[in-house]
Amino acid sequence: MAYPTVSAPYGLAPVNRIDGLPYAGQTRQIPIAAGYATAIFNGDTVKLDSNGVLVADTGTNNATPVGVLVGCQFVNSSGQKVQGQYYPAAASTAANPAIAYVVDDPMVAFKVAVVSTGTTMGTVGRAVVGSNMALVQNTGTTTTGDSAVAVLTTSTSTTNTLPVRVIDVVPETATGADAFTEIIVKINTHQYNSTTGI
Repeated sequence: MAYPTVSAPYGLAPVNRIDGLPYAGQTRQIPIAAGYATAIFNGDTVKLDSNGVLVADTGTNNATPVGVLVGCQFVNSSGQKVQGQYYPAAASTAANPAIAYVVDDPMVAFKVAVVSTGTTMGTVGRAVVGSNMALVQNTGTTTTGDSAVAVLTTSTSTTNTLPVRVIDVVPETATGADAFTEIIVKINTHQYNSTTGI
Protein backbone atom coordinates (compact mmCIF):
# COMPACT_ATOMS: atom_id res chain seq x y z
CA MET A 1 0.00 0.00 0.00
CA ALA A 2 1.17 3.51 -0.79
CA TYR A 3 1.88 6.17 1.78
CA PRO A 4 0.28 8.41 2.90
CA THR A 5 -3.29 7.13 3.00
CA VAL A 6 -6.03 9.54 1.95
CA SER A 7 -8.87 8.93 4.40
CA ALA A 8 -11.33 11.65 3.38
CA PRO A 9 -11.96 14.24 0.66
CA TYR A 10 -10.43 17.70 1.18
CA GLY A 11 -11.67 19.82 -1.71
CA LEU A 12 -9.63 21.06 -4.66
CA ALA A 13 -6.00 21.89 -3.82
CA PRO A 14 -3.95 23.89 -6.37
CA VAL A 15 -0.72 22.14 -7.36
CA ASN A 16 0.61 23.73 -10.57
CA ARG A 17 -0.44 25.00 -13.98
CA ILE A 18 -1.22 22.70 -16.88
CA ASP A 19 1.26 24.57 -19.09
CA GLY A 20 4.10 23.28 -16.92
CA LEU A 21 4.73 26.47 -14.95
CA PRO A 22 4.68 26.17 -11.16
CA TYR A 23 1.67 27.54 -9.31
CA ALA A 24 3.01 30.62 -7.52
CA GLY A 25 0.11 30.94 -5.08
CA GLN A 26 -1.56 33.90 -6.77
CA THR A 27 -5.16 34.62 -5.86
CA ARG A 28 -7.77 37.23 -6.73
CA GLN A 29 -9.67 39.06 -4.00
CA ILE A 30 -13.40 38.97 -4.74
CA PRO A 31 -16.11 40.44 -2.47
CA ILE A 32 -18.85 38.29 -0.96
CA ALA A 33 -22.38 39.75 -0.85
CA ALA A 34 -23.47 41.30 2.45
CA GLY A 35 -25.34 38.76 4.56
CA TYR A 36 -24.47 35.82 2.30
CA ALA A 37 -25.65 32.96 4.49
CA THR A 38 -23.81 29.93 3.08
CA ALA A 39 -20.43 28.87 4.47
CA ILE A 40 -17.72 28.43 1.84
CA PHE A 41 -14.84 26.17 2.81
CA ASN A 42 -11.18 26.14 1.78
CA GLY A 43 -11.17 24.03 -1.40
CA ASP A 44 -14.80 24.65 -2.39
CA THR A 45 -15.73 25.72 -5.92
CA VAL A 46 -17.09 29.26 -6.20
CA LYS A 47 -18.58 31.45 -8.92
CA LEU A 48 -19.55 35.05 -9.64
CA ASP A 49 -23.24 35.86 -9.50
CA SER A 50 -25.05 38.44 -11.65
CA ASN A 51 -24.02 41.20 -9.21
CA GLY A 52 -20.31 40.42 -9.64
CA VAL A 53 -19.92 39.03 -6.12
CA LEU A 54 -18.81 35.59 -5.03
CA VAL A 55 -21.12 32.72 -4.09
CA ALA A 56 -20.62 29.00 -3.58
CA ASP A 57 -20.91 26.92 -6.75
CA THR A 58 -22.71 23.81 -5.56
CA GLY A 59 -23.18 22.25 -8.98
CA THR A 60 -22.20 18.62 -9.46
CA ASN A 61 -22.76 17.77 -13.13
CA ASN A 62 -23.15 21.36 -14.31
CA ALA A 63 -20.96 23.58 -12.11
CA THR A 64 -19.47 26.68 -13.79
CA PRO A 65 -16.88 27.86 -11.24
CA VAL A 66 -14.73 30.94 -11.46
CA GLY A 67 -12.25 29.13 -9.23
CA VAL A 68 -11.62 27.68 -5.79
CA LEU A 69 -11.74 29.47 -2.44
CA VAL A 70 -8.51 29.27 -0.42
CA GLY A 71 -9.34 31.69 2.40
CA CYS A 72 -11.08 34.94 3.19
CA GLN A 73 -11.01 38.13 5.21
CA PHE A 74 -13.93 39.32 7.32
CA VAL A 75 -14.74 41.29 10.47
CA ASN A 76 -15.71 39.09 13.42
CA SER A 77 -18.32 39.81 16.12
CA SER A 78 -15.67 41.66 18.18
CA GLY A 79 -14.99 44.06 15.32
CA GLN A 80 -11.61 42.50 14.54
CA LYS A 81 -10.42 41.94 10.97
CA VAL A 82 -9.78 38.20 10.61
CA GLN A 83 -7.87 36.29 7.96
CA GLY A 84 -9.87 33.06 7.86
CA GLN A 85 -9.34 29.57 6.49
CA TYR A 86 -12.93 29.64 5.23
CA TYR A 87 -15.97 31.92 4.97
CA PRO A 88 -18.37 31.42 7.90
CA ALA A 89 -22.04 31.83 6.92
CA ALA A 90 -23.20 35.48 7.08
CA ALA A 91 -19.75 36.84 8.03
CA SER A 92 -20.21 39.55 5.39
CA THR A 93 -22.23 42.63 6.30
CA ALA A 94 -22.96 45.90 4.50
CA ALA A 95 -20.70 47.74 6.95
CA ASN A 96 -17.99 45.09 6.85
CA PRO A 97 -17.90 43.19 3.56
CA ALA A 98 -16.02 39.90 3.42
CA ILE A 99 -13.34 39.40 0.80
CA ALA A 100 -12.64 35.92 -0.60
CA TYR A 101 -9.22 34.75 -1.79
CA VAL A 102 -9.86 32.76 -4.95
CA VAL A 103 -7.57 30.74 -7.22
CA ASP A 104 -9.23 31.87 -10.44
CA ASP A 105 -6.60 31.09 -13.08
CA PRO A 106 -8.27 28.78 -15.66
CA MET A 107 -4.88 27.10 -16.25
CA VAL A 108 -4.37 25.91 -12.65
CA ALA A 109 -4.39 22.16 -12.02
CA PHE A 110 -5.90 20.89 -8.76
CA LYS A 111 -5.42 17.71 -6.76
CA VAL A 112 -8.71 16.18 -5.60
CA ALA A 113 -9.82 12.99 -3.86
CA VAL A 114 -11.99 10.34 -5.51
CA VAL A 115 -15.11 9.06 -3.74
CA SER A 116 -17.56 6.27 -4.52
CA THR A 117 -20.37 8.21 -2.77
CA GLY A 118 -20.54 11.06 -0.26
CA THR A 119 -17.27 11.05 1.68
CA THR A 120 -16.55 7.33 1.14
CA MET A 121 -13.16 7.10 -0.54
CA GLY A 122 -12.95 5.26 -3.86
CA THR A 123 -10.42 4.65 -6.61
CA VAL A 124 -10.14 5.05 -10.37
CA GLY A 125 -7.78 3.57 -12.94
CA ARG A 126 -5.41 5.51 -15.19
CA ALA A 127 -7.96 5.20 -18.00
CA VAL A 128 -9.81 8.22 -16.51
CA VAL A 129 -7.08 10.58 -17.75
CA GLY A 130 -8.54 12.81 -20.45
CA SER A 131 -12.15 12.28 -19.39
CA ASN A 132 -14.53 14.70 -17.68
CA MET A 133 -15.96 14.06 -14.21
CA ALA A 134 -18.68 15.32 -11.87
CA LEU A 135 -18.10 16.87 -8.46
CA VAL A 136 -19.50 15.61 -5.16
CA GLN A 137 -20.44 18.67 -3.09
CA ASN A 138 -19.97 17.45 0.46
CA THR A 139 -20.16 20.06 3.25
CA GLY A 140 -16.82 21.08 4.75
CA THR A 141 -15.97 21.26 8.44
CA THR A 142 -16.04 24.38 10.58
CA THR A 143 -13.43 22.78 12.87
CA THR A 144 -10.66 23.02 10.28
CA GLY A 145 -12.32 25.19 7.63
CA ASP A 146 -11.49 22.56 5.01
CA SER A 147 -13.73 21.53 2.14
CA ALA A 148 -14.97 17.99 1.56
CA VAL A 149 -15.60 18.35 -2.18
CA ALA A 150 -14.45 15.38 -4.28
CA VAL A 151 -15.00 13.76 -7.68
CA LEU A 152 -17.29 10.78 -8.24
CA THR A 153 -15.73 7.50 -9.40
CA THR A 154 -18.65 6.55 -11.64
CA SER A 155 -18.98 9.91 -13.40
CA THR A 156 -16.26 9.64 -16.07
CA SER A 157 -17.64 10.73 -19.41
CA THR A 158 -17.03 12.72 -22.58
CA THR A 159 -19.90 15.09 -21.65
CA ASN A 160 -18.57 18.61 -22.17
CA THR A 161 -20.69 20.19 -19.41
CA LEU A 162 -19.06 18.15 -16.62
CA PRO A 163 -17.05 20.59 -14.47
CA VAL A 164 -13.58 19.01 -14.32
CA ARG A 165 -11.20 17.42 -16.85
CA VAL A 166 -8.79 14.76 -15.57
CA ILE A 167 -5.17 15.68 -16.35
CA ASP A 168 -3.33 12.94 -14.43
CA VAL A 169 -3.44 10.49 -11.52
CA VAL A 170 -1.48 10.75 -8.24
CA PRO A 171 0.68 7.61 -7.89
CA GLU A 172 1.95 8.46 -4.38
CA THR A 173 -1.40 7.63 -2.78
CA ALA A 174 -2.47 4.73 -5.00
CA THR A 175 -3.82 1.69 -3.18
CA GLY A 176 -2.90 -0.72 -5.97
CA ALA A 177 -1.24 -0.99 -9.38
CA ASP A 178 -4.15 0.81 -11.09
CA ALA A 179 -6.19 2.11 -8.14
CA PHE A 180 -5.76 5.85 -7.56
CA THR A 181 -7.46 7.69 -4.69
CA GLU A 182 -6.40 11.13 -5.95
CA ILE A 183 -6.29 12.69 -9.40
CA ILE A 184 -5.16 15.97 -10.97
CA VAL A 185 -7.88 18.00 -12.68
CA LYS A 186 -8.47 21.39 -14.29
CA ILE A 187 -11.75 23.27 -14.29
CA ASN A 188 -13.46 22.28 -17.54
CA THR A 189 -16.37 24.76 -17.38
CA HIS A 190 -14.52 27.81 -16.02
CA GLN A 191 -16.57 31.06 -15.98
CA TYR A 192 -13.71 33.01 -17.58
CA ASN A 193 -13.74 30.67 -20.57
CA SER A 194 -17.47 31.01 -21.18
CA THR A 195 -18.37 33.23 -24.12
CA THR A 196 -21.89 33.75 -22.71
CA GLY A 197 -20.97 35.82 -19.66
CA ILE A 198 -23.04 36.16 -16.50
